[in-house]
Amino acid sequence: MPRGIPNPAAMYGISPRPWGFEVSLVRYGTRYYKQFGKASYGSEAQALLQAQDWRDAVVRSVPPVARRTRAEKLRANNTTGVSGVFCQVASGGRVRAWVAKTYIGEDEILRTDFPVDTVGNAAQALAIEERAKQLSRMAGLARLHPAEEAIRQGMTVQPQGPRSSKRSKSEITRSTNSSGVSGVQFKMPNAGHPGYWRATTFTAGKGSVCKVFSVKEHGYDMAKSLAIAERGRQLTQKLALKSVHTDEAPPDFSYQHEAGGLTARP
Repeated sequence: MPRGIPNPAAMYGISPRPWGFEVSLVRYGTRYYKQFGKASYGSEAQALLQAQDWRDAVVRSVPPVARRTRAEKLRANNTTGVSGVFCQVASGGRVRAWVAKTYIGEDEILRTDFPVDTVGNAAQALAIEERAKQLSRMAGLARLHPAEEAIRQGMTVQPQGPRSSKRSKSEITRSTNSSGVSGVQFKMPNAGHPGYWRATTFTAGKGSVCKVFSVKEHGYDMAKSLAIAERGRQLTQKLALKSVHTDEAPPDFSYQHEAGGLTARP
């Protein structure tokens, strides 16, 4: 969005990217950042839903700083040691007055001047005291975006429906893939070779499992089907090893041919 115009509530803290969406929120100097790729969640719509859910969780669990706390923070150009208190200097370098100033709201700015010629050496102390009184009128949290409060109060309505689990890298079909199934590729060592279909799965700490199916032996379509079935078996075995540590039953990655492509069938 143009500078000065906040994003729509649905896209607050979310930036679209060619590969999906990224969420970035800052709280107390800490940046909360996460990426949600279309390939990782199966579609652009699912990636956006996941990004919004994560954004909302951050907003609810880590609210922005209180307005008074933010107002009390010293700025880099402060020379008095007290936020909102500064001196007015006359020509020649003489302090003419001490001032207490607080921004309460868009239509309310509190300011009181304490001239040195009138109150003498007490001018600075009086300005500091006045600043504390001004701050006592400041309440609530910093308003970072119109959507913030609505999200925290549960007033926003997120689309209902299932959320896709994030795919592992081994399940993402790359743009160079020729089979439509991740981990399954056609290889032809040289121009005269009939080629083969290969199923490969990598498991951290275990290395890669690879099996090939010759086109000469099985025919092109059958070799491809066998490689796809083998890939499903490898993924099931991989997740079975992982489930040993989580006590979860691994899904069965079998595949069936359908009009228009291949469909995973758990």
